[in-house]
Amino acid sequence: MKKLYAVIGYPIGHSMSPVMHNDLFSFYQIDGHYLPFQVAPENLKDAVKGLKAIGAGGFNVTVPHKSRIIPYLDGVDELANATGAVNTVVNEDGRLIGYNTDGPGFLTGLKKQFASIEGKKILVIGAGGAARGIYFTLAKEKSAKIDIANRTVEKAWSLIKDCPYTTSANAFTLEEVEQVLEDYDLIIQTTMIGMAPKISEQPLKLHNLKKQAIVCDIIYNPLKTKFLQDAEQKGAQIQNGIDMFVFQGALAFEKWTGTFPDVERMRAIVLKQLGG
Repeated sequence: MKKLYAVIGYPIGHSMSPVMHNDLFSFYQIDGHYLPFQVAPENLKDAVKGLKAIGAGGFNVTVPHKSRIIPYLDGVDELANATGAVNTVVNEDGRLIGYNTDGPGFLTGLKKQFASIEGKKILVIGAGGAARGIYFTLAKEKSAKIDIANRTVEKAWSLIKDCPYTTSANAFTLEEVEQVLEDYDLIIQTTMIGMAPKISEQPLKLHNLKKQAIVCDIIYNPLKTKFLQDAEQKGAQIQNGIDMFVFQGALAFEKWTGTFPDVERMRAIVLKQLGG
């Protein structure tokens, strides 16, 4: 009988994880099947209990459950505990253990495309859940300097103060940081600004962007946001959100099966789904 794996969220119909993971189970001849489950917030506790009861091998967690799920798990790893968010759950001998592969997935994809980021001055745009996972992962990596720019600077300072890993950091409003963009070697856009259908929007202007800076946007629909288009026109190296999505999924698959999958195969599946 096939082992069940899943993704839970609300809504969940847009998820590309099922087609990506089911292709991997077939490719590696693993007797597993991955299903999407739409779980309303008020049913989250029962859903987790049910997945545990039927012996699911593991599951992914997406919005709005990444933080809310923690009290219903048997344990969480260091990074998930620090960020207060779980996106991957593994059934470890009957105990449901939560992990966060979002930040590590982003970092793995970044290193694959751009090699080392050691010593780079980094700017994270946004202070939400995605920013938190990425910021904490980079700080754990002992990056030299990581600043945060956010619409409300208080939320940026709160994220910095919550980080358990020591790094040099400052917080800015979006307007303030526009004036000093030339200070940064790597800029990471973590908000949903510019996502389809509002593809003409961007979080800030790039007038002062350093030439040959690396600019990342975690959005992958569209594949090249207005933010990335402007950055590329100014001579920056760019990366969209496909790498983060693929590598967070690859790390989850590895935790479930012990096999690190073919990420290029995964990328091709996602691009096909996106029509790109």
